[in-house]
Amino acid sequence: MPTPGSSLWTRLPGAITEIRCVRIPNNMIFVLCQQQVAWLVENYETAEGVSLPRSTLYNHYMRHCNDHKLDAVNAASFGKLIRSVFNGLRTRRLGTRGNSKYHYYGIRIKPGSSLNTAMDDSKPTGAGQITNNNNHGHNHNAMSGMGNGGVGGGSSGGMHHSSTVNHRGSKKNIMKNDIPEACAQYLGDATGAIPTFPMISLSHPFPEDITLDDVDTLRSIYREHCEAFLDAILNLDFNTIESLWREFWRAENNNNNTDECEEEKYLSKSKLYVLTQCEAIQNFIKQVDFLFYQNMVDVLIPDVLRPIPTGLTQAIRNFAKNLENWLSSAMSGCPEQIVTIKLSAVSAFGQTLRRYTSLNHLAQAARAVLQNSTQIAQMLNDLNRVDFRNVQEQASWICQCDTATVQRLEQDFKAALQQQNTLEQWASWLRAVVDDALEEYRGKSSFVSAARQFLLKWSFYSSMVIRDLTLRSAGSFGSFHLIRLLYDEYMFFIIEHKVAEATQTTPIAVMGEKDNPLHHQHSPSLQHQNQSHQTHHSTESDMTSMLYTSDFEVVNVKLEPSAKRMRS
Repeated sequence: MPTPGSSLWTRLPGAITEIRCVRIPNNMIFVLCQQQVAWLVENYETAEGVSLPRSTLYNHYMRHCNDHKLDAVNAASFGKLIRSVFNGLRTRRLGTRGNSKYHYYGIRIKPGSSLNTAMDDSKPTGAGQITNNNNHGHNHNAMSGMGNGGVGGGSSGGMHHSSTVNHRGSKKNIMKNDIPEACAQYLGDATGAIPTFPMISLSHPFPEDITLDDVDTLRSIYREHCEAFLDAILNLDFNTIESLWREFWRAENNNNNTDECEEEKYLSKSKLYVLTQCEAIQNFIKQVDFLFYQNMVDVLIPDVLRPIPTGLTQAIRNFAKNLENWLSSAMSGCPEQIVTIKLSAVSAFGQTLRRYTSLNHLAQAARAVLQNSTQIAQMLNDLNRVDFRNVQEQASWICQCDTATVQRLEQDFKAALQQQNTLEQWASWLRAVVDDALEEYRGKSSFVSAARQFLLKWSFYSSMVIRDLTLRSAGSFGSFHLIRLLYDEYMFFIIEHKVAEATQTTPIAVMGEKDNPLHHQHSPSLQHQNQSHQTHHSTESDMTSMLYTSDFEVVNVKLEPSAKRMRS
């Protein structure tokens, strides 16, 4: 029998020939025996495209302990044990709305296991249930009574499976049904989307009823919650997110008839609320959320310039619009501090999705302009008539930019236009402009301030050019207006990523922590900079508002200047 803090090695025949070292931390309240690990390996194996209800595995385990007079561990400890034995398990929430269950994805009962002859009346009803999925989880087809071949080609042993079917044609999720399944190909790679969860170290004493195991359990169930969130994103099952939040935060009327108290078995609502009032837990959730939601943005919109189907774009925007309301409702009654922390991250998540879908829409509209040689010729002709000397004279007093640099950008812009550069080539040029402008500030505490000032100067110069085109009633004014909107938005996109890189955080954290930046906790050298540049906060907010384009219609408006044409 191992003791707390010891390690255990097991070598058994079968699909998994060696189990990695399972370390039992000193803060674990259960004692792991070699027989329990051997039982797991004897009866289960890893397999892609298959999932088992979490409650089913635990009921199998409880029956085994009862049959062999063994002391059983609780559901939370069993979850940690099975994840230690079978690496790479993921969590999914499967089933029709109101009757869904948490599943472990990537595990199945071995074909030759005695568990295949489990009684149909095992509790809960889902015991013995096996759900088969494709790699992305877009089908959840029950495998029932398959006879020879069973699950994964083995003998089923006469097992009768209760089915959990989530047909693509069902009305489980209205938002999902409006999205063609082919849209899944536009999603990014989800590998690594679940961030590395930091350890939680609490320096203050716990309340009497809170243990270190409760802290570890919170960390485990929060990871499973994120895994289920990711699965819903990959399935384009956006409405499921509301249910996941309501279930995790134990909202009243969570509309789930089957497993209303499933999470309560792992960590009670009262303990959850007490823990989330601890500063260390709050910092843990804040850190994980900014990392995780940034990864979700990268999954949903892996390339802001790549064309995205209209149906997917609109679904993402509707999803982003509902996020804050869903979370606010789900966390009603939760401690105020954790609600504020969660809403800050989710608000930044939704705002980022709206900005990026707007940027993507602008990019596709601009792509059509940049591919039209007639429009390009008209734009070049109108641009050559702009009085750049006058623009520079007016702007220099405010921006104080180097005249040679401004002239070089003017010439580069005209050359790129004449060469009919593609959208991707324009994007590359814009990134080079930013790199060149901020090079001297790289690695310095003034980098963030310099980045803000660059955005303001860029916007002021471009507005002066648009003003000149307007007064001249330029025929290509509409095209220039569209290009200006796109380039301003893309500049903001580049800058926020540069600032995130410089401050060792995520773009979402940069936007979500304007008043109390997350990176200040990790970059003490930047704290002085925050104090020194508080006067820029209002300016940054104005700039953010100006660049956060949210209406698609803006690119479709044909502007007809009423001013008389000026003579050159």
